[in-house]
Amino acid sequence: MALLKVENLTVTRRGAPLLEGVSLAIGKGQRLGVIGEAGSGKSLLALAILGLLPGGATMTGTIGFDDKPMPATEAGLAQLRGKRIGAVLERAADALAPLKTIGAQLEEALRRAAVTSDLPARIDELLRDVGLDAKTGSHYPRDLTPAERQRVMFAIAVAAKPELLIVDEPAAGLDLIGQRRILDLISKLCTEHNLSLLVISHDLKTVAMLATKIVVLRGGKVIEAGEKPEVFGHPKHEFTRAMLSASRHRARTLMRTPIGGTLLELRNVSRRFRSPDRSIFEPQPPIVALDDVSFALRAGESLAVIGPAGSGKSILTRIIVGLERATAGELEFDQSVIYRGTDMPRAMRQEIGYVFRNPASTFNPRYTVGESIAEPLQLELQKSLDELGGRIVEVVTAVGLHPNMLGRLPREFTISQLQRLAIARALVTRPKLMVFDEPVAALDIAARGEILVLLNRLRADFGLSFLVTCHDLDVVRIIADRVVVLDHGRVVETTTPAQLLEKPQHATTQQLVAAQLPDVGIVPVF
Repeated sequence: MALLKVENLTVTRRGAPLLEGVSLAIGKGQRLGVIGEAGSGKSLLALAILGLLPGGATMTGTIGFDDKPMPATEAGLAQLRGKRIGAVLERAADALAPLKTIGAQLEEALRRAAVTSDLPARIDELLRDVGLDAKTGSHYPRDLTPAERQRVMFAIAVAAKPELLIVDEPAAGLDLIGQRRILDLISKLCTEHNLSLLVISHDLKTVAMLATKIVVLRGGKVIEAGEKPEVFGHPKHEFTRAMLSASRHRARTLMRTPIGGTLLELRNVSRRFRSPDRSIFEPQPPIVALDDVSFALRAGESLAVIGPAGSGKSILTRIIVGLERATAGELEFDQSVIYRGTDMPRAMRQEIGYVFRNPASTFNPRYTVGESIAEPLQLELQKSLDELGGRIVEVVTAVGLHPNMLGRLPREFTISQLQRLAIARALVTRPKLMVFDEPVAALDIAARGEILVLLNRLRADFGLSFLVTCHDLDVVRIIADRVVVLDHGRVVETTTPAQLLEKPQHATTQQLVAAQLPDVGIVPVF
């Protein structure tokens, strides 16, 4: 008997179909994974099941729970969501109330589930269930890491002891160690509480670890469904085969930039922040983000910087590109310019391009993408307009887009296209060094492979050096010549990708390598 049954579900908005004829079923204790590219309707499916469709969307078809139709009223749906269905949706950890302690928010979840007795003990039990210390209840969301906030959301989701758990991109944005721990937590909760599971993700490894049955969505339609060994081991649909092939990131371009002398050198770079004192009588020591970091990057080289969450990767890149200032130490660029971050000379800024982590948040929504790409050219006002205009066309074409897109607004592009445009913007000043903060973290599987091939090609075509922060070791293997491992702001290991994966030396590196998820599929897919 199916606990959740979806039959011929169709969702439209403004006359456009977003889901078409979707059918699936989850039995008691079963675990179903839904995969697909960005825009395929995965998250919309979860919202439809939960009765949380966006305004203007209409739904046909049927959704049943435990052999009964879903309640028709919002009050009935809310009661079902609160007691029998738990959900952790994408970026749900950002929804924690910033002005309430974690304990207060767990208490609210328990009261909604009609649990009113012995609340402190029940809160402590929930925190322990998700691997958090009981003291976490007195903390505010700002005091927790992203992985810890995600664990809190799972504690809220299972507070009422539901029968079905729905999770959407449960490990998105987490480092390797945090990702593995969250997925282990989901598996543990499902086993210990006999939960049915609906897991939605574009990460095939995440779904492969958690689910036993698979549904593949494309363009709002189910194109393949079945048991995990069959779908991942012997896929029938061409799109499923393409997704599995892209997930392996096997290809690496043969084009390579010749390695030259030192381009960038960091010497004993440290960055400390003043700790927010909880009391004037109890001053706190400063927060150490970077501690005596030293390494060099050679011209034409691609250097990856990896490490657990909070290791200092992002603050390091921001100092290198001049958005933050080191509190000690110095950087030397091209054996001529010495700086500490924000004091970078204006004339040097065009020599370093920076691509932020989330492309959607880095474009002004009121500017056309052409205007945004042209902004860095203010550093080169001495050039003629014809030359600068030709530069824009050149870089947009180089990233695989057509110049006729330049007059469009950011909202008209996919995330993958926006990432290409962000790379074009960083490339437009013809820099010597390109710095990337998690260049493929926001992309689906197919787009990740395309962007990695593009980056290696651009590196060869333009003679670039790369500094890349990332948490995906598959990406490191494809794009990097050397790897620097950070932990708690310190360099703990410097190695090559092959040595990193085969013989990690430091305990932190060993943890990162051990946290990798296994490859998807039982037989090779070509």
